[in-house]
Amino acid sequence: MHILLVTGEYPPMQGGVGAYTAALGQALLAQGVEVSVLSDRRAAIFPGSSTYPPTYPQVYPQIDQWGWGSSGKIARFAKKVAADWVHVQYQTAAFGMHPAINFGPTFWRRQGLRVAWTYHDLLVPYLFPKAGGRLRRWVTERPGFTANATIVTNEQDRRRLAGRVENLWAIPIGSNIQGKELSGEERNAVRKRLGYADDDLVLAYFGFLNRSKGGIVLVETLHRLAAQGRQVHLLMVGERVGASDPTNYAYLQEVEERIASLGLSERVRWSGRLSDEAVAESLNACDVLVMPYSDGASLRRGTLMAGLVNGCAIVTTTPQSPLPDLREGEEWLTVPAENPEATARAVARIADAPALAEKLRANARAASQRYSWESIAARHLSVYGLSDGLAIPPPLPDNRLL
Repeated sequence: MHILLVTGEYPPMQGGVGAYTAALGQALLAQGVEVSVLSDRRAAIFPGSSTYPPTYPQVYPQIDQWGWGSSGKIARFAKKVAADWVHVQYQTAAFGMHPAINFGPTFWRRQGLRVAWTYHDLLVPYLFPKAGGRLRRWVTERPGFTANATIVTNEQDRRRLAGRVENLWAIPIGSNIQGKELSGEERNAVRKRLGYADDDLVLAYFGFLNRSKGGIVLVETLHRLAAQGRQVHLLMVGERVGASDPTNYAYLQEVEERIASLGLSERVRWSGRLSDEAVAESLNACDVLVMPYSDGASLRRGTLMAGLVNGCAIVTTTPQSPLPDLREGEEWLTVPAENPEATARAVARIADAPALAEKLRANARAASQRYSWESIAARHLSVYGLSDGLAIPPPLPDNRLL
């Protein structure tokens, strides 16, 4: 079987969808599937190489612009490489906020291609001027009604499409960072290298900043803990913004201004881009990983999965939909969104109770095993295999989406 993964971003471009696609491609290869990746011109793990090592998908960075002409390019390329499935990894910012990709499944199926579509989220984007909310929602959801198979990454999106979309699958995201477990001595050495003392309270945040990730809440949480007289610091792990969404830069400036206005600059360290191993070490070295998503914790967050697989004591926001595998007070602590005071109390609770911190770390690491890439790849094979040869029903009338 040959799978063509189509993604608007891919390493070395910075972005969660690109990192996910790379990990999925490698996991599928490990299970005997041929995988190619069609992506943006800027995407190439090994620039200048015409062939890739056998453990990496073959990458074709050939799309200059994700406009109306890209669907034809994708169809021609899929036929050229004899792909059994065209599988789009969708998050609208990764496709330049252009709606053309959303109409691709209809065109590709008319070309005799089978199409799978993974929604990394169902957030309704700003696609074009004067488009109302209902039209944007229609454009966003359309691929779910026109693809052969539709995948969602979290329970909230599954509930939104359940009963409306045929052949709907829920497959969570795995960690883009491999798990690592440090000994006490190794952990102390990493903290010392980062400039932290043994008695410092080190908070960490992992991932790019944008408005959905609660950067302002994070800073105000740090401010409250510092006001209590704690030797608290914040380690911002990884690049500050991703490659796809230009609005992230404006939000980054807001966060930096809030840090400066509260006099916290000396307490905040930005790591910049790190190797996967260095990210894992940084997560292991922190005391509390604080991920205050404004829309609630979700299994679509690869940054959260990285915290689990690296055994972090996690404080995050209450999920909008239940996550039975992740229990309050067992795998993590959750707080209301946009609430720095509650977030600070949860962090202090962990800092003041070493036994609780150790329990959270051990349980997080154990829970992460349910979301291994081997399991995720196996579930994708079920999607491809079970859809093969099925009579695919026609899409629902467009007015059902309005």
